[in-house]
Amino acid sequence: MRRRQLLRATMGIGALGGLAGVSPATRSPIWRQRSLLAFGTTLSLQAAHEEVGVLDRALDAAVLAVRRIHGQMSLFDRDSAVSRLNRDGHLHLPPAELVEILGIAHAVSRDSEGAFDVTVQPLWTVFESAQRAGRLPEPGEVAAARARVDWRALDVSRRRIRFDMPAMAVTLNGIAQGYAADLARTVLSKHGVRHALIDAGEFAPLGHNKEARPWALGIEDPHEESALIARLITDGRCIATSADKLTTFSTDRRHHHIFDPRTGYSPPSLSAVTVAAPSGAIADALTKVFFVAGAEQARVAARRWSVDALWVDKSGRWDATPGLLLDRSAPRGQVPKV
Repeated sequence: MRRRQLLRATMGIGALGGLAGVSPATRSPIWRQRSLLAFGTTLSLQAAHEEVGVLDRALDAAVLAVRRIHGQMSLFDRDSAVSRLNRDGHLHLPPAELVEILGIAHAVSRDSEGAFDVTVQPLWTVFESAQRAGRLPEPGEVAAARARVDWRALDVSRRRIRFDMPAMAVTLNGIAQGYAADLARTVLSKHGVRHALIDAGEFAPLGHNKEARPWALGIEDPHEESALIARLITDGRCIATSADKLTTFSTDRRHHHIFDPRTGYSPPSLSAVTVAAPSGAIADALTKVFFVAGAEQARVAARRWSVDALWVDKSGRWDATPGLLLDRSAPRGQVPKV
């Protein structure tokens, strides 16, 4: 999958105010950055601490945690826990983190009435296979794949995960990166790191940036290459974005990697959604729920889930809930990638 560039972190953006400076008696924090390949993209972690040894150990541990999640949940790795589950239809003594993330996914599926569903992998497979043949899948092919999609038929316990219907498969691409961001932030915090930004495909901020100002993220316009809709000033919540341009099955973006599990096709009205939520996993999953809800129900969905969101429709019009701190007046300039 191509590098996700819909959210790009910016350093030194503080038009809406910063945090208090460091007292002269306090040693200045040292900043370090790590990059790694996981989930088919380049991820990065930047963090600060007064003790370089503590900082290095914290970043090492956070990178290991992200790699562990990738090793369990990546569909690119044939030996991952998820790949083995899809191949065998069951998984004995699954990793605790896989059980946890599937529990989160189950709760979102239940509370969204199936708008989010990790068992949509058969739909991905049928669209990808048709694309390799230079076509879209026939309605009958989509219906057959959709018949194997049902979050309620995924049985999860600490001792075993299994499918209750034949030929099912899961994908955690819609939640795993947010979960990895959560885990990395927790690891850094446990090591005493108070200021960091984790980019695991979805973003988890901690404290403030090098200039003692809130972290800011550039939200790209899905209809105009390199253009920003606005800069989002973070407030400690995690930020996730999904868009129809990332992986497409048709040139008009009508068919893409986000599916409505209840129809088998991509939701028709939105091009991009950004969600701010207390956890990266929830923010990540809810971007798909908002896609299914569409522009007309986006505010209702935000109130129901107690989150904030920004959404862009197919014509390029966008709107957002008032809880997002958006800076549209700042000069666009060059936005550093992290």
